[in-house]
Amino acid sequence: MSPEPVDRRRVRDLTEREEKRLAGRTRESGEMYRRARSALSGGVASSYQVREPWPIYFTGGSGPRVRDVSGNEMWDFHNGFGSMIQGHAHPAIGRAIAERYGLGTHFAAPTEDAVIVAEELRRRWGLPQWRYTNSGSEATMDAIRIARAHTGRDTVLKVFGGYHGHHDTVMVSIAGDHDDIGTPDRLASLPYGAGIPPATVDLTVAVPYNDAQATERRIERLVVEGRTPACFILEPVVMNMRVVLPLDGYLEAVRDITRRHGIVLIFDEVKTGLCVAAGGGTERFGVRPDLVTLAKALGGGLPMGAIGGSDEVMSVVRDGAVYQVGTYNGNPLGTAAARANLLDVLTPEAYTHLERINQRLTDACDDVIAKYGLPAYTVGIGAKGCVTFAPAPVTDFALFHRHRDPELSRLFWLYHFNRGVYTTPNRDQEWTLSVTHDEQAVDAYAAAFEEMAAELRS
Repeated sequence: MSPEPVDRRRVRDLTEREEKRLAGRTRESGEMYRRARSALSGGVASSYQVREPWPIYFTGGSGPRVRDVSGNEMWDFHNGFGSMIQGHAHPAIGRAIAERYGLGTHFAAPTEDAVIVAEELRRRWGLPQWRYTNSGSEATMDAIRIARAHTGRDTVLKVFGGYHGHHDTVMVSIAGDHDDIGTPDRLASLPYGAGIPPATVDLTVAVPYNDAQATERRIERLVVEGRTPACFILEPVVMNMRVVLPLDGYLEAVRDITRRHGIVLIFDEVKTGLCVAAGGGTERFGVRPDLVTLAKALGGGLPMGAIGGSDEVMSVVRDGAVYQVGTYNGNPLGTAAARANLLDVLTPEAYTHLERINQRLTDACDDVIAKYGLPAYTVGIGAKGCVTFAPAPVTDFALFHRHRDPELSRLFWLYHFNRGVYTTPNRDQEWTLSVTHDEQAVDAYAAAFEEMAAELRS
């Protein structure tokens, strides 16, 4: 069946019905929200947890499933914004944490596990030098500082629409509702929210993803202006506009351009790292950056990040020029969990399993799209994937913004939650599978999608 427009009145009617059903299923979360607002700002621990009319509060999870305070048990395809690729409460990671706890949990001094994890990351990414942080935001913040110190420059280049954490330098030109973003050759630098100084915004320059020529033209103008970038930070696969893959040759071209201009290339692999392959996008696409940042899936459910880099660029850390610090960097609990995660859980067999069930899920969703003629398509890579509601593949922010369909995205989330499948709430994010997901889990996801499609066309 050829793609046909969706009846918007039908979408709104189904959304109203599903919202009422959701409210009835999550009354206890509503009660918790009323209590939480008296102590937690907005009733949540992070602004990304906000949801109208109330957030969903959780009590636990095991393997591929989670439970909320109302007792709803669901297949988890959210997986902590992609952190829980090993599944919830994995016994191998639990044993490592329990053994470490009895030996002491924090010294602000290195342990052997910190060395073992760095050795394994070096093997997977082919980058010789590593340091730890406690989050992805810290990792990208420190990587940019390292790049600035190495080059002696201030300007930062990033992809328009890309997200790299919540520090000021990269809270610029992120995916959102923008009336005017400029042209591909001169995209605007736009702050994302209040509290970001204009001087900081001016130091960050945005370029379009998947357009190496426009990127080089912008760099050449910056060179003439005396503002040669210190670094270019990008996700090898953009993952907050659903999933946007690099076009053939794009990453190779970016690597060549940055090398010729003496710009530090940073792959932000907070989301792709350990999820799209054992060595992240660096392994998957065969392009090695100067610096890579990791977090999310690295810590096995504990807060942990890392920065890897070449000997040359990381020399500014080694010689003390850059003061890369953090009381909890390389925390014994975090490195013990990461060691078990890397060596015992995320094995070659685990990645074979993830590829297989992800293919099963994308194939099933493709069948639904074709059967009901929906203006949508799927993307799958490693443990990640999505259904994108757009009539043609999205390659950059401009196309994403043009075709973005928040009404269908909202209905999609409601249908899945109300049928026992937890996806990323009302955000243009991707699914993340865990090693504990199986055919039953992915079939439940596809079944909820088909039920929605059938009702849209009825």
